[in-house]
Amino acid sequence: MKELLKELISSSQNVSSKRVVGIVGFTALLTTFLYDVFSGKQLVLDVEIVKAIEYITIGALFGTSLDKIMGK
Repeated sequence: MKELLKELISSSQNVSSKRVVGIVGFTALLTTFLYDVFSGKQLVLDVEIVKAIEYITIGALFGTSLDKIMGK
């Protein structure tokens, strides 16, 4: 974990910030969804915030995919 954090803040090309943002956003959305489904309680979330996280996640993962397809 310590090495991963070092790679995140270094200028090396090993860890992509777009990938990290996409994975964190996806994990947040998935966790929220699973909590709502299995807890029986519904979280009171602002729809606009959830949409913003969705768009950021989609954009980050799509950008990473485009980098791989188009090359740098």
